[in-house]
Amino acid sequence: MEMDFERCYRAVDSRDQRFDGWFYTGVTSTGIYCRPSCPAVTPKRQNVRFFPSAAAAQGAGLRACRRCRPDAAPGSPQWDVRADVVGRAMRLIADGVVDRDGVPGLAARLGYTERHLHRMLRAEMGAGPLALARAQRAQTARILIETTGLGMAEIAFAAGFGSVRQFNDTVREVYASAPSELRTARGRHLAASGAGTITLRLAYRPPLHASALLDFLAVRALPGVEEVRDGTYRRGLRLPHGPGQVALTPADGHVMASLRLTDLRDLAPAVARCRRLLDLDADPEAVDATLAADPALAPTVSAEPGIRVPRAVDGFEMAVRAIVGQQVSVRSARTTLTRLLATRVDHEVVATDDGVSRQQLHDQRGELRGESERELRGFLTAEEVLGIPDGGFGMPLRRLETIRSLARAVVDGGLDLAPGGDRQETRRQLLALPGIGPWTADYLAMRALGDPDVFLGTDLAIRRGAVALGLPDTTLDAHAERWRPWRSYATIRLWRAA
Repeated sequence: MEMDFERCYRAVDSRDQRFDGWFYTGVTSTGIYCRPSCPAVTPKRQNVRFFPSAAAAQGAGLRACRRCRPDAAPGSPQWDVRADVVGRAMRLIADGVVDRDGVPGLAARLGYTERHLHRMLRAEMGAGPLALARAQRAQTARILIETTGLGMAEIAFAAGFGSVRQFNDTVREVYASAPSELRTARGRHLAASGAGTITLRLAYRPPLHASALLDFLAVRALPGVEEVRDGTYRRGLRLPHGPGQVALTPADGHVMASLRLTDLRDLAPAVARCRRLLDLDADPEAVDATLAADPALAPTVSAEPGIRVPRAVDGFEMAVRAIVGQQVSVRSARTTLTRLLATRVDHEVVATDDGVSRQQLHDQRGELRGESERELRGFLTAEEVLGIPDGGFGMPLRRLETIRSLARAVVDGGLDLAPGGDRQETRRQLLALPGIGPWTADYLAMRALGDPDVFLGTDLAIRRGAVALGLPDTTLDAHAERWRPWRSYATIRLWRAA
């Protein structure tokens, strides 16, 4: 969104929640910055400045509003739509790349020099990569302060700060409060979270069709990896510093997320992946307005507003799912993938509370035998797939070789399936692998890389959905052009219609 003053000021004056995360409102007379929907009295025009990012507002010497908590606003939907370097950089920063690999690592992932990357981000975001990562660290620190009983030194390093002093200075600067002062509501949050669990709210722009998301994920849920039960989606996560688990429960105005992490440094990437999985940073009103302009889709948009595109927490996992799902039903693909997961090493050495290691047996459902709590683990890694013997795949030899070729490309570092990957280059590399055609590459672009404008016109279920809605099957691809740039969302609606 361009920083047009009149347009932004009208959004602030009307407290329009749709613009939360698009931009931030700085009030020079009070020294604070807010989200557009802040319930405070609308500031005078002469006292207002608009910023494209929280980091830019912080760089101007403003602190976060305690009332509307702008750092907890939904992310900008631009990073879902845009496939350019700035969009890719923002997705990678959200995933914690700067905290783990520094700015040199981020620049190397994007294929640009640090200086040029800094210049591009400053021009569009008003802040460089370090400042953008610092703003994210401040938000992570606030979440840990308010939802855990960790000491401040532990929180400082878990949030990615280099020292306790840096942590204290940043928190004071961003929130105008000492870290200890942010813990005033700590008791309530800790009681709700329980030991070893971080519970937080993930904001979104309404409307959100939560049941459509859960329906989609439930049909494809893999035992031992994920499940949908009692209105909650649970799954295991593979994170940079260790495994984790998450439970996501849609609620009015937010999604409640309960995270169990091996290493608290993984909080920011875990949150980013959960937001991406549920497409929480989308702008549903813009999407629905475009799709509703087509008389064929208008009834479904009216009946089910806020349909999202379920994305992925792991690009390699989604690629394997897509390959297995080629030309077979969802149920058949799920059966094959469940059989593949059963090849996981059955005996795993774990440390018990008394410090004595013992072996626990995992059955095919991912449950610990003799344990009441269900253990959900992340999908197989590329390295694990390469170690599976031929008989463990339970699929035709050509498809087996396709999956192995994919795994080798990922292990060798030649194929980047992360959300910050170059969509066009990744598609080219996928199509170069044996056994991967346009449907698979496009499916991955939609779900793994977050492309909002993918149309799977050759998909049989899409064709059935089109017929159900009275769309012309023979000219469907041409008809779909009117749904740009949101054809991925139309794809989900056609699947539901089928």
